Amino acid sequence: MTETVGSTATPESGNHEDEQLSRRDRKRARKAGDPEGKGGRKREKRPGLLQRIALFYRQIIAELRKVVWPTRSELTSYTTVVIVFVVVIMALVYGLDTGFSKLATLVFG
Repeated sequence: MTETVGSTATPESGNHEDEQLSRRDRKRARKAGDPEGKGGRKREKRPGLLQRIALFYRQIIAELRKVVWPTRSELTSYTTVVIVFVVVIMALVYGLDTGFSKLATLVFG
């Protein structure tokens, strides 16, 4: 809810303009055939389970069509970068592990 600078309306007291709008909406709803003036619509029937599952998979396929897939050369270069990075990190961890184990052997005998 956005308020203007210097407004005295608080969430507890509400806003007089909002009350006016809701009264107008209730009046319109009564004229439109809603005797309580609540403005609610009739509840629409929900689609069946299989229809919802089918819709879900159609939406997945539609989203996958929007994906920009890498070319073969891009995929090869990305894979190479990942493998080289993993090998470098493995060598670093191996070096640290070996160094700490030799240090522990010297200290504790």
